[in-house]
This record gives sequence, structure tokens and C-alpha cells, in this order.
Amino acid sequence: MTELPHRPTAPSGGWRTATVTDVRHPLEDAVQLRLDVADRVRHMAGQHYVVRLTAPDGYRAQRSYSVASAPEDPLVELFVERLFEGEVSTFLADVVEPGDRLEVRGPIGGWFVWDGAMPALLVGGGTGVVPLVAMLRTARELGRTDLLRTAVSTRTLAELPYADELLRAGALVVTSREPHGARPAGRLTAADLAPLVEPGRTAYVCGSASFAEAASQLLVGIGVPAPDIRVERFGPSG
Repeated sequence: MTELPHRPTAPSGGWRTATVTDVRHPLEDAVQLRLDVADRVRHMAGQHYVVRLTAPDGYRAQRSYSVASAPEDPLVELFVERLFEGEVSTFLADVVEPGDRLEVRGPIGGWFVWDGAMPALLVGGGTGVVPLVAMLRTARELGRTDLLRTAVSTRTLAELPYADELLRAGALVVTSREPHGARPAGRLTAADLAPLVEPGRTAYVCGSASFAEAASQLLVGIGVPAPDIRVERFGPSG
């Protein structure tokens, strides 16, 4: 009999009202929101929330954002990149203040989740590191940081969300537009990932469609079975 892969059961939640408790701008074109979600359903690392905005004329727009906070955190933390002409992201980055209320739905997602029990390789590009940060925070709370290995790619260190936290966690940080440490500027390569790979370690890849495809191909090329790779892609439309 073939043993089925480990698949944790992910929770899900409906529409809720969230009160904004904290607004920070860690990067020039991004906002970090801390939300107190009424009747919150405890999420798993890797899940996301939908934020819905309603205009006075009834027009609605909504987008999905990964959760950066660990499940034990009483608040939900979202990191939102401000996109040019992004209906939701520009409002969240430029208008929202502490005390405001938002319509949110979540947690959502059952494939790209990590429950803190299985060894994993985390590979993120740009803002794709956000759900991986939730996984690192979960591992830290559980005292199981030994289960995770992390590699992230960014144009420059200054543009990397949660850069200090990722570096403290021992993540391999690859910068494509500037040298970092002893490594010259360049894209993530198979040689970067190979030392982090071992049998039985599920790979979580998150980033833009092009990054996710390239990183997945690198992993397959160095021997990671395709069924052991879980991919989360993002884009301007959420």
C-alpha cells in the first residue's frame, strides 16, 4: 500500500470585522497591518486572508494577502505591497489608520500550510517571503527551528520584507542587484539550494509566477520530487 503524504487539516473562516490596531511602513512601498479579528478562527502558517473594500456607491474590490503572524499571535499580521494603481493595496498603504475597521475573510487555504511537525525547505522571492515568515515564527514558538531551512531571493536587501528577522533565523539571502556577504549579485541557483535539500523535506515555494516557476525547476533539477514541492504564486490581481 502506498503511504499518503502528510496533509494537515487546515481551518477556514468566513467574513469577519477586523479592527486595525497598528500600521507600519517598514518599506517605502509597503504597509504592515496588525488586525484584531472578531471571532477569529486560528490560522495555520501559510494561509491567507481576503480584504474587501466597499465604496459609498456600493462598488467592491478585494484582494488576498498572506498572513505573517504565527497562529499563537492574538492578532493577524498582513504585509501588503503597494502596487501602482492597485485599488486595495493603495488604500491599505495610504489611507488606513489604527482604529479603522476592515472586512476580512479567512483563514483560507489548505495546500500551502505547515503545521510545525514536518521538516520543510522554504524558498521565497520578494514579498513571497511573507507566509514563510509565519512558518519561521511558528517553528520558533514550538522550539522546532531545526525543522526548517530557508532560502530567499530579493533584488536588494533593503527591499526584502522582514529582512532582519530572516537573517536572524539563518536564512540564505540571495540578492540579484547587489553583492551580499561573500556572494556576488545574482539570481538564486541550484548551487544555492542543493545544500539545503534532503529526502523527506517538503519544499514550499512562494513568489511571483516567474520566480515560482524558476525555483520549482531548480528544485526538480537537484532531485526534489515534484509531489514534494508546494507552490504559492502571487500577482497584481491577488
